[in-house]
Amino acid sequence: MLSFLPLKSFTTIPKFLLLTFETERQLRRSRGLIGYSVGAEFLRRRFWTLSAWEDAQALREFVESIPHSDIMEALAPQMGKMRFAQRTAKASDIPLDWKKAKARLT
Repeated sequence: MLSFLPLKSFTTIPKFLLLTFETERQLRRSRGLIGYSVGAEFLRRRFWTLSAWEDAQALREFVESIPHSDIMEALAPQMGKMRFAQRTAKASDIPLDWKKAKARLT
């Protein structure tokens, strides 16, 4: 799962980072997570997440659970156009490649 999360304003970055740490705590206890990473271009207000999950149900449970669901709702007004991409990966594809993942968004 790849997500592209652009912020509308630089003033949102501290809030976004604080909520990212909260999301990471949730990730660490989420069923089915294989691994994740976060990418950032601070000066362009652009952020990405890249994660691998055992199955679509595990990802759905994470997305729909608190705090993630509340965080996305709270940040929505301060976000630009978000984009998401999913694909099935083989075990040999892990760890996921950022360059290949980002290419799926274009």
